[in-house]
Amino acid sequence: MKRIARFHKVSMEQFAAVMREEFPEYSEEEVRNAYEAVRLPVRATKGSAGYDFCSPFAFSLAPGASVKVPTGIRAEMEEDWVLKLYPRSGLGFKYRLQLNNTVGIIDSDYFFSDNEGHIIAKITNDSLEDKTLKIRAGEGFIQGIFLEYGITVDDDASGIRNGGFGSTTKR
Repeated sequence: MKRIARFHKVSMEQFAAVMREEFPEYSEEEVRNAYEAVRLPVRATKGSAGYDFCSPFAFSLAPGASVKVPTGIRAEMEEDWVLKLYPRSGLGFKYRLQLNNTVGIIDSDYFFSDNEGHIIAKITNDSLEDKTLKIRAGEGFIQGIFLEYGITVDDDASGIRNGGFGSTTKR
């Protein structure tokens, strides 16, 4: 196995900014408690490909509803690698849990963005069986897999990223 990455927590300030935007009903103390509950992603077994991302707070998601979950995590990885995010298999199977962008792509240079490379997962409970998804604080809800990638022989990309969604198409 190649050891090519390391997970870090984002700063309390970055985490709190996203929490205030997405969950304005949370008190400063609740936000601080959620930040302190952030755990770095881990693999469950030595044969697991995916690193489980756990929610730092409890939430429920009714069928058809979506939520943006700040993970409090950033991923530092070697160039030529990408972190791909997927729903945890069991949640996809039971609730049709979906990432809203189907597969999350975390590029190696995202780590250096102004938002500290904060990984935020927008998920939807796409249940056709009227099941409400309930995630407990500390429970895994998405998983990330590191993959190596290649580029074309005539590639000359030289842009610098600063941001998340859509930032690489702003030229």
